[in-house]
Amino acid sequence: MGTAFAAEEGGNLQQSGTRLDDQASLQRGAALYMNYCSGCHSLKYLRYSRMAEDLGLSEEEVMTNLNFTGAKFGEQIMTSMTPEHAKDAFGKMPPDLSLIARVRGSDWIYTYLKSFYLDESRPVGWNNTLFPNVSMPNPLWELQGLQHGVMGKAEAGGEAHVERLELRTQGTQDAETFNQSVRDITAFLEYAGEPASLKRQGMGVWVVLFLAAFTLIAYLLKLEYWRDVD
Repeated sequence: MGTAFAAEEGGNLQQSGTRLDDQASLQRGAALYMNYCSGCHSLKYLRYSRMAEDLGLSEEEVMTNLNFTGAKFGEQIMTSMTPEHAKDAFGKMPPDLSLIARVRGSDWIYTYLKSFYLDESRPVGWNNTLFPNVSMPNPLWELQGLQHGVMGKAEAGGEAHVERLELRTQGTQDAETFNQSVRDITAFLEYAGEPASLKRQGMGVWVVLFLAAFTLIAYLLKLEYWRDVD
C-alpha cells in the first residue's frame, strides 16, 4: 500500500522537475495529454503543426496518434466535447489549458494531478486536496490507481480535513512511473503555455557563444592597442 502527501490550496507544492530540453518527455507528455485530457480540455493557442515542429514529430505521427477530433494539421487543438455535453457532465465547459502553466506554475499542475482522491460526497465522486471541491474526476486514475483520503482529527468546533492520501488500489503504473507520467504532462503543458521558450533556449546557446567570441576579440584588440603604451 503506497502513500502520497499532497498540499492544500496555497500550501507547499511538490517540485515537478520538468525539463523543456527533454524532447522525449515532451513527446510522452503530448501523447498522455491527448489520450487523457483532450477529451474535455482544449489548447486553443497551440496548433497541431506547431506542436509537430517543436516536438520533432512528423505530420503523419501527429495526425495518426495525437489528433482525435478530425481537425486539419494546421488547426488549433480543440476538444471534441460539446458545450451541451459539458453542461450535463460538469455544469459548465471545462477550461482551456493553453495558459494553465503560466497562471498556476508547473509545480501546481504536478501536485494537482497527484492529489485526487475518492469522495462519495462530490457529484463526480472525486475530490482534490490541492483544489478542494473540484468539479472534475481524476483523469489519470487508471494509471495511478484509487487514492483515499485519511482524515485527521477535527479541531474544536471545526471539521476534520484530509491529513494524507493512501493509494489502496494500484493502477497500471507503479509510483515512480506514474510520477514520470505526471511530470511529462506537466512539461507538455509548460511548453504549450509558451512554445517560443524552446527556440529561445536554443538561441540562448548561440548568444552565449557569440558573446564569448566577441569578448575574446575585444580582449585581443585591447592588447593590440595598448601594446606600445608603457
